[in-house]
Amino acid sequence: MNQKPRKFVGKMVLATMMTVVLAACSSGNGAGGDVTEVQTKAAMETYNVGDTFKATEPFNLSILYSDHPIYPFKKDWLLFDKITELTGVTLEPTIVPMSDYSQKRSLLISSGDAPLIIPKTYPGEESAFVSSGAVLPISDYIDLMPNFKDKVEKWGLEDELEGLRQEDGKYYVLPGLHEEVWPDYTLLVRTDVFEENNIAIPTTWDELYDAAKKLKEIYPDSIPFSDGFKFNSTLNIAATGFGTKAGWGFGNGLTYKEDQDGFVYTATTPEYKEMLTYFNKLVSEGLLDKESFTQDDDQAVQKFVSGKSFMINGNSQTVVLHRNDMNKTLGEGKYSVAKITVPGGPKGQLMSGSRLENGVMISGKIKKSENFKAIMQFVDWLYYSDEGQEFAKWGVEGETFTKEGGKRKLVEDVNYNGLNPKGTKDLRIDFGFSGGVFAYGGTTDLLQSMFSEEELKFQQDMKDTKEVIPAEPPIPYSSEDRERVTLLSTPLKDYSDQNTLKFILGERDLSEFDTFAKELESQGLSNYLKLANDTYKAYKENKQ
Repeated sequence: MNQKPRKFVGKMVLATMMTVVLAACSSGNGAGGDVTEVQTKAAMETYNVGDTFKATEPFNLSILYSDHPIYPFKKDWLLFDKITELTGVTLEPTIVPMSDYSQKRSLLISSGDAPLIIPKTYPGEESAFVSSGAVLPISDYIDLMPNFKDKVEKWGLEDELEGLRQEDGKYYVLPGLHEEVWPDYTLLVRTDVFEENNIAIPTTWDELYDAAKKLKEIYPDSIPFSDGFKFNSTLNIAATGFGTKAGWGFGNGLTYKEDQDGFVYTATTPEYKEMLTYFNKLVSEGLLDKESFTQDDDQAVQKFVSGKSFMINGNSQTVVLHRNDMNKTLGEGKYSVAKITVPGGPKGQLMSGSRLENGVMISGKIKKSENFKAIMQFVDWLYYSDEGQEFAKWGVEGETFTKEGGKRKLVEDVNYNGLNPKGTKDLRIDFGFSGGVFAYGGTTDLLQSMFSEEELKFQQDMKDTKEVIPAEPPIPYSSEDRERVTLLSTPLKDYSDQNTLKFILGERDLSEFDTFAKELESQGLSNYLKLANDTYKAYKENKQ
């Protein structure tokens, strides 16, 4: 993977400075963060990297649990039994449907009823809870978490953590930590159809247009490209190559311009217009299904697995699901489908991404817990130790997997995502492992240990052909400004989303793009940009 030195983890601040800041915030000397004052009941007197956490006396620990419909919660999972056996900690989950998780989490935190451990929190989602003191300023206490600190230091993650800091210089979420950037979503294509018609697999979006045009000529009743996820995933992966952000990656709507040393509004930029123009061309020529922006995912999948379309967005899990469906609709051995390397755009073969994943908030109520130190040690072991991460992902050696020469393998009767298709039991459904509440982050070896050969090749191809773009500097708003930001950014994003759809579908002519940019002014754009850039400049000055 092509990387510019330090830009891979850059936050536009000197690395040495970041190390000093991190050390200061983890020293335990911050207000309310003296680690010598936390209660220590059940904590290990000595707990270091590589140690298995074992409470000196058993205790119960409340945790918020996002219940996934594909592998719904079971209280008798081996996962929970083994956690208690290994650590002496009995988890007490508050079960929330995945579809309502964000809203329910907010309600529980606001009412003071949230469990102590709050997983499945993406960086940025914690900001709403900072000013009230409802969540712990975790950076004050990482001296209690040797595995977390070790991975941050070994993998050079100081700069990326800097982006999590609030105005007070502290961060309030423990993110999942990855050793390297890794891509997941891309386009899935019917490679058999491409090969049969001597059409090259596209490596750029222009080549994809050419390929789709040929497919339409050969199969006039087809829809070459019909997408799911309301097209948000494809916009996200495509935007990087166009030098912009869109879809799932639109975020706060701001893009940092290095030549200006400031932020602009993404949806008003020439790069954004160029991306809209490209996809409008696909739609207008009947190469991209108009329904991609409104249809349910199941509808998009049915078109793909029945042979009505030849391209769809997906990842390593969805490609397995689609193959299972196509075995029924088209017949096993009568098709081939594969992930392709994300096409490059006008700006080149670029890839965005962070090594930080969704992570854990800890309720501020923990300060009153007699098990404070023990809980921090437990969280550190389960989420950040090599042992805990392997356990959460693979389960129990000898029961769900075996390990020989460092290579892990599911036992004969256990399947996960097509790794062992003859297995009658599922690692997630029947045992609780590899779920999104516990299993994320870790070494590249652990991450790739569950990848198929096909997925490993995709990862290597992305690494070999893509340049990772530098991360942007943070904008650490004050609690007062954060409320203003929400009030300003929400209507701006809504209006941008509406017009993005109109421009692509041809419901609004692209000649009106400049007019659209001016219309955003009436939505408060100038105030939003001023607040963002003033905050960024103040942050930068304070760091000098």
